[in-house]
Amino acid sequence: MATLQDIGLAAAINILSAIIFLVLFAILRLQPMNDRVYFPKWYLKGLRDSPSRSGAFVRQFVNLDFRSYLRFLNWMPEALKMPELELIDHAGLDSAVYLRIYLLGLKIFVPITLLAWAILVPVNWTNNMLDGDNVIFSSIDKLSVSNIPQRSHRFWAHIIMAYIFTFWTCYVLRKEYETVASMRLHFLASVRRRPDQFTVLVRNVPPDPDESVSELVEHFFLVNHPDNYLIHQVVYNANKLAKLVKEKKSKQNWLDYYELKYSRNQSKRPVKKTGFLGLCGEKVDAIDFETSEIKRLSKEITEERERVIMDPKSIMPTAFVSFKSRWGAAVCAQTQQSRDPTAWVTEWAPEPRDVYWQNLAIPYVQLTIKRLIIAVAFFFLTFFFMIPIAFVQSLANIEGIEKRFSFLKVIIEVNTLINYCRPFIKSLIVGVLPGLALKLFLMFLPAILMLMSKFEGFISISSLERRSASRFYIFSFVNVFLGSIIAGTAFEQLNSFIKQSANQIPKTIGVAIPMKATFFITYIMVDGWAGIAGEILRLKPLIFYHLKNFFLVKTEKDREEAMDPGSLGFNTGEPQIQLYFLLGLVYAVVTPLLLPFILVFFGFAYLVFRHQIINVYNQEYESGAAFWPDVHGRVITALVISQVLLMGLIGTKEAAQSAPFLIALPILTIAFHRFCKGRYEPAFIRYPLQEAMMKDTLEHAREPNLNLKGYLQNAYIHPVFKACNEDEDEDEDGEFNKNWGEESILVPTKRQSRRNTPVPSKVSANSSPPSSLPDVVEEHTQP
Repeated sequence: MATLQDIGLAAAINILSAIIFLVLFAILRLQPMNDRVYFPKWYLKGLRDSPSRSGAFVRQFVNLDFRSYLRFLNWMPEALKMPELELIDHAGLDSAVYLRIYLLGLKIFVPITLLAWAILVPVNWTNNMLDGDNVIFSSIDKLSVSNIPQRSHRFWAHIIMAYIFTFWTCYVLRKEYETVASMRLHFLASVRRRPDQFTVLVRNVPPDPDESVSELVEHFFLVNHPDNYLIHQVVYNANKLAKLVKEKKSKQNWLDYYELKYSRNQSKRPVKKTGFLGLCGEKVDAIDFETSEIKRLSKEITEERERVIMDPKSIMPTAFVSFKSRWGAAVCAQTQQSRDPTAWVTEWAPEPRDVYWQNLAIPYVQLTIKRLIIAVAFFFLTFFFMIPIAFVQSLANIEGIEKRFSFLKVIIEVNTLINYCRPFIKSLIVGVLPGLALKLFLMFLPAILMLMSKFEGFISISSLERRSASRFYIFSFVNVFLGSIIAGTAFEQLNSFIKQSANQIPKTIGVAIPMKATFFITYIMVDGWAGIAGEILRLKPLIFYHLKNFFLVKTEKDREEAMDPGSLGFNTGEPQIQLYFLLGLVYAVVTPLLLPFILVFFGFAYLVFRHQIINVYNQEYESGAAFWPDVHGRVITALVISQVLLMGLIGTKEAAQSAPFLIALPILTIAFHRFCKGRYEPAFIRYPLQEAMMKDTLEHAREPNLNLKGYLQNAYIHPVFKACNEDEDEDEDGEFNKNWGEESILVPTKRQSRRNTPVPSKVSANSSPPSSLPDVVEEHTQP
């Protein structure tokens, strides 16, 4: 059981680690050779050049101006200076709204912390309940609700505070939801023209023996959207081609490395082994080998590209359909297209940067099966992690184990030196190692969850990250929160569990739940203090940049590609934040001691991530803050969980008169959530026709001669075809574009009946005659 001494040691170690990281960052960011690591966003925008230092050669790599080191903390006020509107223009709405999650935490928990410490801490401290119970506790636990006697009238203070905290949280959530919804609508209305504003994704196009997918798509939309349809682009299964292009790029990097190595020492040509990872196999000339491999891959890429373009089986029953106006796209994306709801399924197309092209090749009918498989796999993954969580909790509760298993105590106290150092070792084990071990166990989880999301078939990077974030939150709740409480309680009260009768165990658990606050405090300090400070240091990108710069970089373009600005990582960052919301709301009434640690996290993380968003991160996509309903919903979930746990805890205290008054809280909270869902969520899932028409009208007035078809023509071509184009000469590019254009447009129809096409094709005049329109009218008017 952690004591104030243990928490103090953990705080000292984590604060010291954070200070070391911040000092290292403050020094490293001033060095000219690290400028691209700590300010890559400005280089990508073309607003920053490599620092040039006149004079000594060393000045090109090291900053010798000692006066600049006196201002090493000026990055903090600089990170707060940029106004939010300028930040949106600089980094996008997603980044600006992501920062508001940290501000939301501060808005909720600053008043809650002040009230809890002013009212609940004195109420809890001025009791002696734990002194008479047969449970293991520390002085910290006397600040929690566990120290309130059974059937005490003091529980009314906790119930009243629960109502106040709930109403305040709901008020802040509603105001924030309203603000973000307004920001999203304003952003969509003011943002410059984007292809996704005019485009929908059509999936599960039904097969037709007489027409290709391209022909069928055009016929369907000419019939059902005759005044708005513009062009379409079918989707190709180019996954194999993408792998070949990626492999060629890797080989090119190795060739650049060996050529650079040879240019530095021409007395000996570099060699390599052709076996597994270059560790075995025949020795060959590295430059000649990589050159031959690139030639082989170039030939395979050309053949595969031609096969993809010419083979009808490579065309998926999916297409990007673009319209003449935002209004037309909104109508199509938000309506059902046919009698069969599983055919001609339409949704808003992601912006081109956001498309995850690999999953577009997955047949629509397979998605349900894939998601069922992943649901089962995620269930087993979640409960499999209970094993390491139990191990972590064994570190956090060394006294309970020693007390039950006496032979471990003998091992630990085997000599005088260990016995003398035992208080420090115990504080280190209890105060630092549990949080650090849990952090390490969770390190590889985001990658696993992202692979699961990709297998499920989501077609945009933003939806992949949102699904992965949702699963990460569920995992954190089950394992990090519930798992730590259940396993930790069993370890802490092991002796009480064995000696007590079965009907007394729930009471022991109810008393012990608040005591787990000490473990979560250590986790917050490791993950939320030292971890955030480590984020700003960017140690991994720093090392990789200098390795690439030394081994691969030959030109300024190579140096730009060596930069790794990264992105926000919504799939990892947002679930982490939500865990702190959960801990804060659960323990606000139960153990207020935890709240100041959470406030430090929210404030420090806001400062660090604001700096990173301004100077470092280059967001892969822009979803217009589409993730906010998930953020709101998970905070509401945390609020309901805190209320249910409080009811259970007070129920174990035999406070029958006061406990029923808590029943209304989750009901009111869920009703509030339903109100917000109906009032604000439509702004995040639909595009108002009024807004679409307004923006279309303004655009037509400002740009009456806009060539929208030319703007959208190649917007949703698979990036691998563009990458192939870069490797071909001008003549080959022209031939490829010719082939692509021929495949993308409609060829003369092979249909026997043309009743479903009322007007001639806008691409091929021979596809259907005007006389088909009366036939359609007659067909629909006959009884």
